[in-house]
Amino acid sequence: MPTIEYAANGGKAHGYLAKPDGAGNGKGVIVVQEWWGLMPHIQDIADRFAKEGYLALAPDLWDGKKTTSPDEAGRMLMALNIHDAHQKLAGAVAELHEQGAKGKLGIVGFCMGGQLALYTACAIPDEIGACVDFYGIHPNVKPKFEALKAPALLIFGEKDPSVTPANGKEMARAIQAHGKQVEVKVFEGGHAFFNDTRPEAYAEASAKQAWKDTLAFFKAHL
Repeated sequence: MPTIEYAANGGKAHGYLAKPDGAGNGKGVIVVQEWWGLMPHIQDIADRFAKEGYLALAPDLWDGKKTTSPDEAGRMLMALNIHDAHQKLAGAVAELHEQGAKGKLGIVGFCMGGQLALYTACAIPDEIGACVDFYGIHPNVKPKFEALKAPALLIFGEKDPSVTPANGKEMARAIQAHGKQVEVKVFEGGHAFFNDTRPEAYAEASAKQAWKDTLAFFKAHL
């Protein structure tokens, strides 16, 4: 398993690094986990980016902890140390450059990770060239949209009760209010419709199209 250790604000963090075969396209992508932890689904997404030529790193924000219990995941979500998560994500940016990624990076996140992807794009705007947020939510994570430089793509499920399309459009308006570039796409399905390891949530046609849109978005802006 391509798990690596990397520097994060004087300490150490861990993540899953997926490398393209051959030279790749020279670009890097950070993949930010859901509240469950660094699960095989997130590692698979990193692998999929690698197959498309990207160097992809998924930081382990929970330091090895994983759960399939929504209650436990919810507790972990609410206990998130935003400063610690920021250091791990900023460290991941530096590590991708150390590994050979050139120029600004892409960042994509799912659920909690979607909100953290936006947060990172705002916190270190000179490092992020494109941001994709899949149904991002965290009540305590407040991205500073006035600092955002990267275009953002916000993706939501039509029947998502926790992060509704209305929530997404409200977020887009907040980004646009600062004169920033943002696009919203709504797909058939509910929350976590992209997660093919959760048959009760997965919406295959929507997930496939959202993946194509994500690749096209990164290709256009990185």
